[in-house]
Amino acid sequence: MADPYATLGVQRTASEADIKKAYRKLAKELHPDRNKDNKQATERFSQVTNAYDLLTDKDKRARFDRGEIDGDGNPASPFGFGGGGQGGFRPGPGGGGSSFEADGPDISDIFEGMFGGRGGGGFASGFGGFGRKPQPKGANVAYKLNVSFTDAATLSPQRITLADGKTIDLKLPAGLESGAQMRLAGKGQPGPGGAGDGMVTITVQPHRFFAREGDDVRLDLPVTLSEAVLGASVRVPTVEGAVMLTIPAGSTSGKVLRLRGRGFHKKGGARGDQLVTLMIDVPADDAALTEFVQGWKDRDKGNPRGHMGV
Repeated sequence: MADPYATLGVQRTASEADIKKAYRKLAKELHPDRNKDNKQATERFSQVTNAYDLLTDKDKRARFDRGEIDGDGNPASPFGFGGGGQGGFRPGPGGGGSSFEADGPDISDIFEGMFGGRGGGGFASGFGGFGRKPQPKGANVAYKLNVSFTDAATLSPQRITLADGKTIDLKLPAGLESGAQMRLAGKGQPGPGGAGDGMVTITVQPHRFFAREGDDVRLDLPVTLSEAVLGASVRVPTVEGAVMLTIPAGSTSGKVLRLRGRGFHKKGGARGDQLVTLMIDVPADDAALTEFVQGWKDRDKGNPRGHMGV
């Protein structure tokens, strides 16, 4: 139950940086790799490490300072033998071992480069493999996946064949754009430290009449003169199939109508829209239409280009 402050040779008011500096100095002197035949140095190193672990854990340090736990992190004796380093009973060297937990203080940076990160024997084998370099994973494997415009917009699953001949169904992510990459963990080449990953580069194929604008889908929709003048309800293609669209009477070419939620999926969960631009299709060589326009009394009224200054 040694006082961790005394073990590291720092004041009780020492900062975390001071504690780390003191530990670095002692660890370098006492490290088992430098004291292979010195059992006392190894035991002292264990005590120093325990003290460092306790003092760099804010909660444990506070509990020790309040006398709730002793220098080994155990509940303080109700009879005063400990008192969080306030004096009393102290064991001699060798009074405890060192343990390293995955969620405990990270001290690996202290030894980085100090002892070359050796693994296998010495300190690494005696202290749970600390400092052992991880084995390399296998190489990543690159894949290319062409996705149709409509599949990208609707996030339809894509089947992909891997290098080993197996197939998987790939779930496309929201916000997908051409050139995006997806990582398939463990689907690369095997290696000593496990398999590498599969890296899938996605290309969204162009569509013959849809176009993308951000998260929206654009469509130029041909309509007849009578549909534009009189209004109509017409079938319109979308990325999920045809729907009915109402064309208001008196519509002109270039008028944009909106179909909400028929675009690409956004990362936040919403969807873009489909923007439909009306394009009036005037038939060529229609004698009846020509005769009508020639006899139309108001054909020369107004100038639709007046706002352009011409």
